[in-house]
Amino acid sequence: MTYLIIGLVVLGVIAFLAGFFREKKLKKQLEKGEITELPSIKQVQDMECCGQHETCEKESLLAAVSKQIEYYNDEELDRFRGMESSAYLPDEIEEFREVLYTMKEEEVAGWVRSLQLRAVELPDELKDEVFLIVSERRQ
Repeated sequence: MTYLIIGLVVLGVIAFLAGFFREKKLKKQLEKGEITELPSIKQVQDMECCGQHETCEKESLLAAVSKQIEYYNDEELDRFRGMESSAYLPDEIEEFREVLYTMKEEEVAGWVRSLQLRAVELPDELKDEVFLIVSERRQ
């Protein structure tokens, strides 16, 4: 256990020193005119999966994958917050179905994650349809 703690501390010190010397080197290059500006963090475009995960976040139905709530022109569904998935009336199910079939296939998994994060349960009658769309998209 002691070796593990010492190893972690040593790795932390090495990472700190590497970052410190990298920053120092970049500042020297900037002063000499070798570079015009310090490198910045680049935002990854949201178009495709990054390939760094076993399961693409865009195709995952798990709310734990992403904590960002995104609306898909479905703000009206927030009124169903806290309602059980088996308690929807036929008209209410049609509201969900209308939203589902007006979006692109690649948006369905994100929509389901968004509903989960908003505490809106998907009606039981639509779950099979959603899983079918998402599984076809993965293949």
